[in-house]
Amino acid sequence: MSTHTDDRKTAILDALDAFVRQRPGLEFGNYGDVTSYRSELRSITRDLHEYRELRKAVGWRDGITADALLEAARSAYSGRLTLIPPGPHDHGGGHFSSSPQWRVDYCTGQYFPTEYRKAACAVVRGSITTGTASHAQLSTVAVRHHSKSSRAARRG
Repeated sequence: MSTHTDDRKTAILDALDAFVRQRPGLEFGNYGDVTSYRSELRSITRDLHEYRELRKAVGWRDGITADALLEAARSAYSGRLTLIPPGPHDHGGGHFSSSPQWRVDYCTGQYFPTEYRKAACAVVRGSITTGTASHAQLSTVAVRHHSKSSRAARRG
């Protein structure tokens, strides 16, 4: 695996880390009482813990690449979490911005505080599936190639 690929993967994971670390911003007025408010906070905190476990699993697996994370973002959680690469971006209507690092954009479905960490979990979990499948395919190809080389060497 190239260093560029490792750098991209690390930068994307760093952007996701920053995204899930933000405070949820629950509005107490949306809850009838302290009990339901705190219950929601606990659920959101569990989502953070789940993200951290998934993130650890992705971080040390070389078979899970930046491309696997990008692919997972396109399909996981209805594609509402977008990973935006560094550089200039046209936002339409003559509005432009530029960022030196990867960013996360999230399109809320119902209520941002209860879903943004779930979306990040879905992307990272999806990359495990995508990355593992791609790694398995590459391993299968490598085994086939090795088997053909071994048979050719025995015949030769």
